[in-house]
Amino acid sequence: MLIPRPASPAAPPVLYCGPTPESQAQVPPIRLLPETTVNRIAAGEVIERPAAAVKELVENALDAGATRIAVRLEGGGIERIEVIDNGAGIPEAELPLAVQRHATSKLADAQLVEIATLGFRGEALPSLGAAGRLTLTSRPAAAPHAATIRVEGGAVSDVMPAAGAPGTRAELRDLFFATPARRKFLKQPRTEAEHAEAALRRLAFAAPATAFLLEIDGRTVLDLPAQDRAARVAALLGADAAAALIAVDAARDGMRLSGFIANPAITRTTTAGQSFVVNARPVADPVLRTALRVAFRDVIAFGRHAVAALYLDLPAAEVDVNVHPAKTELRFRDAAGVRSLVIGTLGRALAGGAGSAVPAPRAMLAPPRPSYAPSYQWGARPPAPASSHAGWGVAEADGPVVLDLDAAPAARRLPTPAPPEADHPLGAPVAQVLDTYVIAVAADGSLVLVDQHAAHERLTHEALRTQMLAGGIARQALLLPAIVDLPAMDAARLLDHAADLAQLGLEIEAFGPGAIAVRALPAALGAPDPAPLLRDIADELAESGHALSLDARLDAIIARLACHGSIRAGRRLNAAEMDALLRQMEATPRAATCSHGRPTFLRLSRADIETLFGRR
Repeated sequence: MLIPRPASPAAPPVLYCGPTPESQAQVPPIRLLPETTVNRIAAGEVIERPAAAVKELVENALDAGATRIAVRLEGGGIERIEVIDNGAGIPEAELPLAVQRHATSKLADAQLVEIATLGFRGEALPSLGAAGRLTLTSRPAAAPHAATIRVEGGAVSDVMPAAGAPGTRAELRDLFFATPARRKFLKQPRTEAEHAEAALRRLAFAAPATAFLLEIDGRTVLDLPAQDRAARVAALLGADAAAALIAVDAARDGMRLSGFIANPAITRTTTAGQSFVVNARPVADPVLRTALRVAFRDVIAFGRHAVAALYLDLPAAEVDVNVHPAKTELRFRDAAGVRSLVIGTLGRALAGGAGSAVPAPRAMLAPPRPSYAPSYQWGARPPAPASSHAGWGVAEADGPVVLDLDAAPAARRLPTPAPPEADHPLGAPVAQVLDTYVIAVAADGSLVLVDQHAAHERLTHEALRTQMLAGGIARQALLLPAIVDLPAMDAARLLDHAADLAQLGLEIEAFGPGAIAVRALPAALGAPDPAPLLRDIADELAESGHALSLDARLDAIIARLACHGSIRAGRRLNAAEMDALLRQMEATPRAATCSHGRPTFLRLSRADIETLFGRR
């Protein structure tokens, strides 16, 4: 309560904040909260939604050595969660202790340094019992029968004998019945079920040797057998990513990073396709997520996210997992070393030439379905305009149409190419279609389609980037400065970054209101029109502003420069130019995608082609 403090007439009244005598008399005395209330408050930190309950129960099962875990949800997990495992089980005499707060069999290190289990705080089961109606039935393999105990809103029942197979069955009903304020903030059952499924998927990434079953309202959503890591990652990431996985494995200073990343052509709109596991613990760590984003920054489009499943193993003393009750956050003793390991390892995996296969879009691989019945007989001339075959050597022989390849326009075909060499993954060029795409055949018979502009854009980007890292991009002075008129704000933005642009070989200076004089351009670009180039760079600076580091802004500008300095769609290439393009792609880092993250080529294997024609 604010009340005026007496002051001299010459000074204004002074307000102070403090209790009045009346309010002091109304303050209740300090007292201990009842144990049930303490448990419900603590449960709110550990169990914030059904997904957290699923996570805690499955982690207990994994710590117990389970090789099979079944999870069943009703009402999104709000009404009922059941987790059944074939783990070691809990002895009957220890069941009352298992549901007491801060009682655990997992923590052998009182200093919290050598933590080798997923759980260690002893809070999960009592929190579940405080938040809902928990029934725990367990049986060690050597026990003659199972035993059960119930906890409802924190009230613990006596232990009773029960029937049950070796392992543990945990059933949680009416989540947050004892705390209605928390229950009303839960989402719709479908949303809560999706969060629970995501939590189980993260644990499935971390434990591929364990079989998982997830049923939601009687419907099987996930059914994973025990499998090796590669098979588990492929099963969880989806068919498109599974066909384009790149294995990574590197070690440094006692740390080892392994796992899989998807080809940069495979991206997602969110980070849902990213999984991080540290010492067998699934985590949501900003250090790892940032390092992954930096590693893919140059090869995927802005706003898209890489697909990856990464496993980091390091000494337990080098990481602190006792950060939050949910145990999904952690702190690294050497965060810079971890970041460097991830960026370096993934950078090397992505830095290879365009030899790795980029899968065709999934829509292309659907078996063709005729949308109409042909109105003509096989061998008869189809009802097409006469001009549809113009220039392609069409002849007629007794009615049927014959395609004379020797009469096809020379600009669209190549002489008989040399057989593709095994050490040339992109193969030998055979034709150019639409004056934009190069067709090649690889040594294994695969058909390779190359987008000439996207490919050359990446080649130019990498050449410019290499020059910048070596000390500066070579520039070509113009005989006469080019004057470019721009909106005043765009001109001012460019002039503010004139020193940065000079590092990129682009020399500009003011030339009156809203005008820029261009005195030099990067030599690698040839002689592009400076006006659209400057407009694009101004747009890039407006988008990035100060949100990106200088290196990131410069690299984004290099991408714009590369786009303007690349061969365009619509330009016809001769055989030597096509072959040179393919060979440079194979030798250039990150050449599988352009500067904007789009694929530069597609590879269709024999199986893909047969699928297209409905042969498979």
